[in-house]
Amino acid sequence: MSEARLDHAVVYIGRRMEDAHAMFTALGFSLTPRGYQSLGSINHLAMFGTDYLEIVGLPSDGTGSRPDLDNAPVGINGLVFKSANAQDTYEHLQSIGKEGEPPVAASRPVELDGAVKTASFRNINVRADAFDGGRVYFCEHRTPELVWRPEFQGHANGVTAIARFTIVAGDPGTVAGDYATLLNCAVARSRDGHVVKTADVEILVLSATAYGANFGELASPTDTRSTLFGAIQFRTADLSLVKVRLDAMNPSLPVRLDENAITVRLPDFDAVLEFTA
Repeated sequence: MSEARLDHAVVYIGRRMEDAHAMFTALGFSLTPRGYQSLGSINHLAMFGTDYLEIVGLPSDGTGSRPDLDNAPVGINGLVFKSANAQDTYEHLQSIGKEGEPPVAASRPVELDGAVKTASFRNINVRADAFDGGRVYFCEHRTPELVWRPEFQGHANGVTAIARFTIVAGDPGTVAGDYATLLNCAVARSRDGHVVKTADVEILVLSATAYGANFGELASPTDTRSTLFGAIQFRTADLSLVKVRLDAMNPSLPVRLDENAITVRLPDFDAVLEFTA
C-alpha cells in the first residue's frame, strides 16, 4: 500500500443537522450544500487543501437509517484515509487480518453551475472490532474534481488542513502499533503518549489520564468508554480569526486559550476541536 494520507475526519451529530450546520458555520467553516448520501445519511463538508471535515447525520424528521450510525453516540466518529485503489487497499487489510466487507460503492448528487452531477467513491471498511474508538476506513474518490472545489476551500477561521487526530485508548502503545501496521507508518513516543505519523497528519494516542491532563474540563468523558476519538486539531493561518468567530458566538462555547492554540468543546455534539497556527 502506498504512503498513508488522511482523507477526512467525521463528526456525527445525530438528527440535529440544522443545529450543527449553524454551529460550524458560526465557528467560521464554509460548508458545502447539504449532501444526500446513497447510504441513507446526510452531510455537509468543510473542504481544505487535500483533506476535509465531514459533519454527518440522519434526517431530523426521523426518516433515513444507516446501520453504522443508527445507534452511535454523537461525537467524533470517523477517521478516514485515502485509497488510490479500493481493491489494493482491501487486499492490504486482508494481509494484516483487519478487513471488513469488500469495497462498497457510494455516491451523492452534487449541483454545480445549475447542473446535477454524481460524486462517486468506494469505501473500504476496516473490520468493525479492529479499532474501538469509532469508524476507521479508507475512501477511493472516483470523482475528486466534484469534491475538492475552490469555492468551498476558503474559511473565515483561516483553517487550511487537519493537522492531528487524538485517540484515547486503554493501551496506547498497542493501539498506536495497530494503526502503524494499518497505515505502514512508524510509531514514536511523545511526551505523554504515542504518535503515528502519516504523510500529512499525526495520530496521537493517549491514555485516559493523559487525555484528561491535556484537555482538562474540555475533554470528552472517558468513564463509560475506554477508547474514543478525543479531538481533531486544525491548522489555521491566523488564530485571531478563530478568536473573532468565538467572541461573536451566542451562546458561547467552553474555550481554552493558549499562546499557540485555541481549544473548543462542542457540548451538544461531544466533540473537542483544536486550532493551531
